[in-house]
Amino acid sequence: MSSVPILLRRIAARESTSVTCPRPIRIPRSRIVKRPDALRSAVDLAVGMQGGGPGGVLVLIDADTDPPCSLGPELQSRVSAHRPDRRVRVALAVAEYEAWFLAAARSLAGARGLPADLMPPAEPESIRDAKGWLSQRMTPVEPSGYSPTIHQPSFTSRFSLDEALNTRSFRKLYKEARRLLTRPGG
Repeated sequence: MSSVPILLRRIAARESTSVTCPRPIRIPRSRIVKRPDALRSAVDLAVGMQGGGPGGVLVLIDADTDPPCSLGPELQSRVSAHRPDRRVRVALAVAEYEAWFLAAARSLAGARGLPADLMPPAEPESIRDAKGWLSQRMTPVEPSGYSPTIHQPSFTSRFSLDEALNTRSFRKLYKEARRLLTRPGG
């Protein structure tokens, strides 16, 4: 997910700090959720990529249909028990990363085939197919609709963090990212 470093750099800039993001580690969500060893291995790999530095690790996954209020703490408990020596924080997007784009739809209006008068849905995190919501609104300029590979980095660079902060899951991500960026003991 090449968008996560973009998002973390934007949050860091907003917090008047900087961040170095190694290449994100992409593990299928089902493995992270169902196989504790996969989550442990991913965290160990991320720590190893830091070369022994004092950095932290952010685990970011889509909640999909799982309740984030139970899955998030469960995953946080697993990583905290496995790596008490490192700052590892977990955040979940409800139901998917693209829900944050829906919350910030005004800031994406006119971008990449989206209409100039794009408005957010009343409850962006209740949309179970945010990618489809975006695709349905794209003009023929983007004939194949929304593609995470193509559009996610561009939208991540552009969407309003302030508007996305209207969603609980983005506030949680922002809080966890901020903890990693600004608190050495985080």
